[in-house]
Amino acid sequence: MKSRFLMLVPAISLFAAMAVPVQLTAQDIQTQNSKRHHHYQLVDMGTFGGPASFVNPPFNVFPAVNNDGVTVGASATAIPTNANSNFFVCGGLDGLVPNVFHAFAWQDGAVADLGSLGGSGDCSNGVAVNARGDIVGESENGVVDPLFGINQFHAVLWDDGAVRDLGTFGGSFSAASGINGRGQVVGFALNAVLDPVSMIDWQIGGSTMGTQTRAFVWQHGTLKDLGTLGGPDAYAAFVNDRGQIAGYSYTSPTINSTTGIPTTHPFLWKHGKMTDLGTLGGTLAGSVINNMLGGLNNRGQVVGLSTLPRDQGCTGSVNGCVFDPFFWSKGEMIDLYTSSSGGNPLTANAINDAEEIVGAAAFPTQVYDAYLWKGGVATDLGHLDGDCYSEAWAINSRGQVTGISFSCDGNTQRVFLWQDGSIIDLNTLIPPGSALRLTVPQAISDQGAIAGLGAPPGVCSNCVNEAGHAFLAIPTDEDDRQGATTTSSAQNNTVHVDRRTVATQGGQASRRIMSQVHARIARLHQSFGAHN
Repeated sequence: MKSRFLMLVPAISLFAAMAVPVQLTAQDIQTQNSKRHHHYQLVDMGTFGGPASFVNPPFNVFPAVNNDGVTVGASATAIPTNANSNFFVCGGLDGLVPNVFHAFAWQDGAVADLGSLGGSGDCSNGVAVNARGDIVGESENGVVDPLFGINQFHAVLWDDGAVRDLGTFGGSFSAASGINGRGQVVGFALNAVLDPVSMIDWQIGGSTMGTQTRAFVWQHGTLKDLGTLGGPDAYAAFVNDRGQIAGYSYTSPTINSTTGIPTTHPFLWKHGKMTDLGTLGGTLAGSVINNMLGGLNNRGQVVGLSTLPRDQGCTGSVNGCVFDPFFWSKGEMIDLYTSSSGGNPLTANAINDAEEIVGAAAFPTQVYDAYLWKGGVATDLGHLDGDCYSEAWAINSRGQVTGISFSCDGNTQRVFLWQDGSIIDLNTLIPPGSALRLTVPQAISDQGAIAGLGAPPGVCSNCVNEAGHAFLAIPTDEDDRQGATTTSSAQNNTVHVDRRTVATQGGQASRRIMSQVHARIARLHQSFGAHN
């Protein structure tokens, strides 16, 4: 989960208790003037005959939509999963949908089924697309893994209409997390060296009989092991157009009593060298379970989360740990929570090349609102009229921000767009009567196209992982008041305040709200075990 949080049992009453004072603040901040925003054509990706489709959360510099509008993700077929299905790839965003999913690509008005390495009953997932339209992800290959008794999956590249198996280092599993304009692909691949603390086999699969997880870069047909920071495992999460790679690595195989996992540091790899970015004093600043890295830009700057000295709050696992967001640049890591003026960032979900960071923050009169950080100042972006909380998920090179605005009871969420000091409900910019209610944005291109998840009629905001549809919202001419809507052919004002320390009660409230927010919308990494 991308958050500064205490893994507490959240209380809905907390939302209601704090609703009145924060709602007034949002009304002061919000400027709902649609004339300042383009209207949008809405594309409903539909499904391949199953109940859901999705685009992936922005785990990469090059996310699920490129500047030409090519959008990738996965869509449920009518084929049911079976005892060998691997729910790391199958089952939708949270692994609960009992249908085979296939990777899709939307381009020029049509959705294409990208297929898989195996047959129609094997799952695949399109994770990221670059400017050339090359797509990466992972796919089951029809081979049953002897350790777990379920299907293996491999990193794949779709180019020129064909799927290419990128292979492994001798192990059973690999997956791609990103691709840049050069065609360099990054991700993880298992080797054949036994490893009782394997990031994939142990942390996700629960087995001490697994093998090492290694970060890779693939280019021109060659899979290269990036090495580690001293421990047995590493994972590559991001790659930029300069070929710089960010990820995280064990620094030793020893399990810490505080977190229950080995010490894990983020790294930046460039020119063949892996640099340890350090932490904010704790032992954990990267995790395959919590996805603690928020982003890498083309300047080689990294944002993410780190535990604090003595792993504050940790009690033998990551549950309870307190994480602060960090910004790493030119050899220095700063704590955004303690060093920012205006507000105290709680998450760092994305960064652009202008060194603008977005996420959620605590402000003096608002416990949990979307923010834009620039030059040490966190600016409150507000939330939509009638709501009480918000979080920003993505930002493009033009400074457009998209995120989620939450109702005061936390049960309803809407996609917002913020630009030039104005926040607006994206649902008001699409044609009236559209079939989808837009609830979760996952990516925004430099052209302003937004991809995410929407709720069809009868589907609740918190049910989109199991029954939602992927969408693409494409900006149209500013004077086009009607816009347009299509269904895919696949059916088969800124506030600055003085720096302050959030009071104990307010800080706990912010973390409680964050815990609830992220429990509902973050992707859940599933065990390799098939669902019964």
